[in-house]
Amino acid sequence: MARTKDPAVRTLLLERAAHMLRTREPITLRSLVAGTGVSTMAVYTYFGGMDGMWKALRQEGFTRLGARFTTMTMSTDPVRDLTTLVAAYLRNALDHPDLYRVMFDASFDLEDLKAADATLEYMVQAVQRARDAGRFGSGTVPLELAIQSWAIAHGLVSLVANGPLPRRTLDHGVPMLTALFVSSGDRPDRCRRSVELGWQHLFPPEAPSLGVGQDAAMP
Repeated sequence: MARTKDPAVRTLLLERAAHMLRTREPITLRSLVAGTGVSTMAVYTYFGGMDGMWKALRQEGFTRLGARFTTMTMSTDPVRDLTTLVAAYLRNALDHPDLYRVMFDASFDLEDLKAADATLEYMVQAVQRARDAGRFGSGTVPLELAIQSWAIAHGLVSLVANGPLPRRTLDHGVPMLTALFVSSGDRPDRCRRSVELGWQHLFPPEAPSLGVGQDAAMP
C-alpha cells in the first residue's frame, strides 16, 4: 500500500529551501533535509527530485497569493477592490518574504504558468469593473493598468520585505496608487477615499496599522 503523503512535509521542505536561498546557504539534497527529521527520499517522494523541488518552490509563492486573493470580499467600489488586491499582494509578500523572493526568479521554471498568470487576472478584472463603472476612462486598457498597479506593489515590497527600507515605506502606496488611478480618469477626492479604504487590508484589525513615522520589526 502506498504511503500517504503529508502536506506538512512538503511545506516544510519548500520553506526551508526558500530560507536557505535567502541566507545564501548551499542547497544540496542532504543540506535541504538536514535537521528536518525527514530523509532525502522525501525530496523524491514529494517533488520527484531537486529539479521538481525548484519548480514547486517558485510556484508556491503564486499558490499562496492566489489563495489569499480568493478570500477577498469584493465591494460595490471597484477602485477600492483593486486597491484591496494590491494590499493583499503586499501582505502575502510580508507574510512569506522568503517565498516572495523566489516567485520572480526566472532561473527556475514554474509548475503551472497559467495558475501564476491567474493571480494577475484578479487585478485585470478589477480594472475592467472600474472602467465599466465609469471610474476609469474608456480608453483604459485593463491589463496595462493592472500591471502598473502590480509594479507599484512589487517595487514597494521589494524594498521592504527583502530590502533596506523600513515598513513605513509602504505608506507611499496610497498616494502612488491614487496618482495612477486619477491619471486613468478617476476623480481625485473619490479616488483617494477608495484607495485609503482598500489599503486598510494591508494591516488587518489584529495587527497595528503603521503610519508615517512608525515602524515595526520585520516578520
